[in-house]
Amino acid sequence: MHQIYRITLDDALPLLAAGRAKAEEIGVKQTLCICDDGGNVLALHRLPGARLTGVDISIAKAFTAAGHERATHLFNEAPDGPALPGNEAFGISHMLPGKFAVFVGGFPLVFDGQIVGGVGISGGNGAQDKAVGAAILAEFEALTAAVAGR
Repeated sequence: MHQIYRITLDDALPLLAAGRAKAEEIGVKQTLCICDDGGNVLALHRLPGARLTGVDISIAKAFTAAGHERATHLFNEAPDGPALPGNEAFGISHMLPGKFAVFVGGFPLVFDGQIVGGVGISGGNGAQDKAVGAAILAEFEALTAAVAGR
């Protein structure tokens, strides 16, 4: 038997707030998604003026990060990338069309060695998506430190 952790909407909302604050600070209109360990959307926030396509893209990034327990941009790096025929990411993206993202903006949420969810960010360039992701992950670390300290 082992302990199973779950992320909830109450956990996700401060993560979105941290992401929104960073996006506004750097002046980028993004869509932010938090999903659970099964890739199910818990919370989604499309900042005013963010592209409509960012909704589906952020969901795919969160799903991919949660499902594969790694940041999405790593699928374009060795040993699994680039996402070209014959490589892992290419095959998976064709098995899960529209759900599997292989570019910057998806980050796993891990607590006590367990995947508990994923983050998806869409609307900025790679550096902007990483900056917003870092803000969300820092908030997640603060949240999990508080839980671990109980």
